[in-house]
Amino acid sequence: MSSGSDAPSTLVLADGRTLTLDARGYLADWQSWSEAVATTMATVDQITLEDAHWRVIHLLREYYGRFEVAPPMRLLVREIGRILGPEAASSRYLYRLFPQGPAKQACRYAGLPKPVSCI
Repeated sequence: MSSGSDAPSTLVLADGRTLTLDARGYLADWQSWSEAVATTMATVDQITLEDAHWRVIHLLREYYGRFEVAPPMRLLVREIGRILGPEAASSRYLYRLFPQGPAKQACRYAGLPKPVSCI
């Protein structure tokens, strides 16, 4: 990823495609997302995406596709607990997956805009 302080930046994927990011590092067009986007962003952050990460990412994209907004944290925790089991039904679990913050980092990997609740 290249970046300027207020200028858009780019993300170069392994297949050579270049995608535009906003000034905060979020994908400019959420519909241009692919799993390669998430993998590339995670690699930059030194995170290996595993099944639990992907379930969160796909849940975020599904919700955003229906409601055009990222789900509230409480709903995200509840749904991940339903999908992955009660041991995953906590914000602490989500922070272990996405240490920069489940809303902020997971939404970025999912190709979604920065949630309005994130500062």
